[in-house]
Amino acid sequence: MEKLLDYTKYKLKPKEEIVELIKDKDNLFVFVCGKCYKEFASVIPEDCKELYPILKENGKNVVECETIDFLCNRHHLDIRKSGFQDGLKKSDNVLVLSCGVGIQTVANFLEDKPVYAVADTIPQEGQHGIALYNNKCAGCATCFLTATQGICPITNCTKELVNGPCGGAKNGKCEVSKDKDCGWEKINQRLKVTEFNFWELPVQFHKYNRVNFKISNKYNTAVREKRSRNFYGGVYPFENKEYTSEKPIQQFPEPETVEIPLSQHTGAVCESLVKVGDVVKVGQKIGDSKSFISAPVHSSVSGKVTAIETKPHPVIPSGVTTITIKADGKNEYHESVKANKEYEKLSKDNLIDIIRDKGIVGLGGAQFPTYVKFKSPKPIDTLILNGCECEPYVTADDRLMIEHPEEIVGGMKILMKILGLQKGYIAIETNKPQAIEAVKKTINNLNLTSAIEIAELPTKYPQGSERMLIKKVTGKDVPLGGLPLDVGVVVNNVGTSFAVYNAVVNGLPLIKRIVTVTGEKIKNKLNLEVKIGTPVSEILDYCGADLKDGDYVLKMGGPMMGLLQKSLEVPVIKGTTSLLVTKKPDIKLSSERSCIKCGRCVDVCPMELYPLYYWYYKNSKSQNVKAELDNTGLDILNSKSKHGATNCIECGCCEYICSSKLPLIDNIKEMKKEAREVKS
Repeated sequence: MEKLLDYTKYKLKPKEEIVELIKDKDNLFVFVCGKCYKEFASVIPEDCKELYPILKENGKNVVECETIDFLCNRHHLDIRKSGFQDGLKKSDNVLVLSCGVGIQTVANFLEDKPVYAVADTIPQEGQHGIALYNNKCAGCATCFLTATQGICPITNCTKELVNGPCGGAKNGKCEVSKDKDCGWEKINQRLKVTEFNFWELPVQFHKYNRVNFKISNKYNTAVREKRSRNFYGGVYPFENKEYTSEKPIQQFPEPETVEIPLSQHTGAVCESLVKVGDVVKVGQKIGDSKSFISAPVHSSVSGKVTAIETKPHPVIPSGVTTITIKADGKNEYHESVKANKEYEKLSKDNLIDIIRDKGIVGLGGAQFPTYVKFKSPKPIDTLILNGCECEPYVTADDRLMIEHPEEIVGGMKILMKILGLQKGYIAIETNKPQAIEAVKKTINNLNLTSAIEIAELPTKYPQGSERMLIKKVTGKDVPLGGLPLDVGVVVNNVGTSFAVYNAVVNGLPLIKRIVTVTGEKIKNKLNLEVKIGTPVSEILDYCGADLKDGDYVLKMGGPMMGLLQKSLEVPVIKGTTSLLVTKKPDIKLSSERSCIKCGRCVDVCPMELYPLYYWYYKNSKSQNVKAELDNTGLDILNSKSKHGATNCIECGCCEYICSSKLPLIDNIKEMKKEAREVKS
């Protein structure tokens, strides 16, 4: 493979400049950035290969040298500070070997300690990385941050003065840009704190033949404002919800045959309750399990069982035992499906039994048996209905909230009764104004404003993840390896609440759901109510899917977390939120490429992980990869550590933004499997 270019953004200052800088300084703490934009070929920390001999030749005591990846990332610097605080306390001066953004980040981090730059940033053409925080670097190739103690005069002063203020500032504001703080006011404050005598320095010379940073900074500012909104990390992919957000839910025609897998949930596979030749009715239970973590399945049509055999499954690659039923067209309901007019008198246990018996599972995609959440061994004080639907393209929940708010709120009342709660939340992203209005109107009409509150959340992916949602709505942090119930919270999808209402009030099992059928290769993009077990191929044909040239990708779910389908011969299951058919991407994911350590996966990971290290672990040619990783201090194989691979929620943000287009999620899935086998 051709060796990749090294686009590292800084270089060590000239030796004579460093010698002059350190001549009256000792007890040095050195921060070294692990470098970005170079091939990720080793996790062995970058040492002070050139700097260290200079310091020793001049008799300096180096208290500690700390290498940190992406030193510009203040969030992660704060997380790791406990590892080097003792060394900092013992030191008198701090040297930073990094680009300008990293140096400024350290200066902000150490507000009361002098910070000296021992590197110059290398000018780069075009867009070069995204700094998440307010620090800016113009890449001017001459770093003034030592003289100004970590506040860049080029990017903070409108006139880019490097030898002191112009004298025109009033009340701390620039005379040119009156809404901007004077950069030299900030520098003077910093100089007072660090007791650094700027005025004894020789005159500074500014090179104007540098790359203009204003264009890249405009882009960075736009990204930065949104990146820290709601929670750390996350991305803003094109939503593409306009294809179907205004399409009312339509009933998909009755299928002639349904194929109902005996596993459509987390937990044990059901055993069949019928045999070939049996006649079944709509809503009849046809599969169940005695296991606690499981959910029964029901027939979605009336007709005759024609086969019970292993068939392709959209989630389980090896296939699952599936009951095939040929519909008789009568659509005759089973006697167990009957409305309960006095459902409000039912006890908590009665309600939980109904939810279990009717096969209700989480309809956001996870398919976790709902009744299990309501048998929590721990006290619950908060219920959140998740109406965020942050996956691009998908609008099933949006339309459900617009068209069926009464049933959703009714289901929430039932769930709150089970939990004994007087207060609950419905979280909806602000890109669904009709849904917010419809649900709000229903809450008002039912005089439930004191019991149910709508949490309107700015749109961001993956807002709908339980951990992010709980943090935003309640301020609580779900512990590593923990569940929402560990912080007293239960989260359910709005579709699940709708299904609970139908189960308790109308006696209807989970035999149908709303599915968004969309994507560039779909002619008639729709929101359809589809019976469980309906063949995907029939739905795609109904919607005019263009599959003839083979240039398509079919996912069940959204583009970020949806499951790639290699066969059209799979059925709709309870967790099918969407059928997304798009063109094949111009650039395919490939493990043949190299990680260039751009750090964007770290910037966007909402779990604050280091996905690039998982990639290194699985793909490094080093024989000592485990030992090397232990030296990083990130402990990525320990399932209980903060950076353990098992903490990944597989939201796909890292893969989405990966500069090298690496298959990071598949890599992480393998890594998680292996990490679970490693004893902590």
